[in-house]
Amino acid sequence: MTIRVVMAGATGWVGKALVPAIIAQTDLTLAGAVSRSAAGQDAGTAAGIDASGVTVAGSLDEALEAPSDVVVDYTKPNVVKDNVLLAISKGRHVVIGTSGLGATDYAEIDAAARANGVGVLAAGNFSITATLMKRFALMAAKYVPDVEVIDYASARKPDAPSGTARELAEALAEIRGGSSARPQAEVSGVPETRGAAVGAGEGVQVHALRLPSYILSCEALFGLPDERLTIRHDAGSSAAPYVAGTLLAIRRVSGIKGLVRGLDALMD
Repeated sequence: MTIRVVMAGATGWVGKALVPAIIAQTDLTLAGAVSRSAAGQDAGTAAGIDASGVTVAGSLDEALEAPSDVVVDYTKPNVVKDNVLLAISKGRHVVIGTSGLGATDYAEIDAAARANGVGVLAAGNFSITATLMKRFALMAAKYVPDVEVIDYASARKPDAPSGTARELAEALAEIRGGSSARPQAEVSGVPETRGAAVGAGEGVQVHALRLPSYILSCEALFGLPDERLTIRHDAGSSAAPYVAGTLLAIRRVSGIKGLVRGLDALMD
């Protein structure tokens, strides 16, 4: 059965790569596209390829007037939650590639998805290698409890930390042992320079750097007496690494009920 996909953020960095990829698949159909800046244009033309026959809508509400199965959201942190809840209320499964959501947001989305009998797959990063970075870091955390995360992104990224770093820190916090670092409340000087604790319990310290020339990088640093381990992922300058993982999520999200976080949940 062909899966009908609505692409929200169709003219964004990842969206422009996903539109041609969706069109090229034999088991997927581009059923809709959303972009305020390209509303009224053909989705294929707006993405830099041949015309697709799909007109870009200015809002997700408009795009959902046509039949579809899955909504993919690569929009902006200030609109993603409303988009996801709208799609769920309309009975669509959702793949979330936009960062900026917190634990409370995800809890609300999970409850709404379960109430409506649909699946939501959210990942801080849909790159296969970034997913492996998370998996290897979680393996290390079982043996090395002292870990902190450094999150690198461009100077103009609107949210901090990135979805990749937040998802990693929250997962690490669930399994790591107690840290030997001095609690932030006991730090003198400027305690905020120790970063922010992300995740359950005492959390994992995350430090977000925002500088020109960085795309997205995430680094988990582990320490034991007289030895250190660094597990790092660096993104390149194109959105290509995120395409394969997003296509996998589109194909698998209908088998989920409620919210699942992390592409690693699908890799096995």
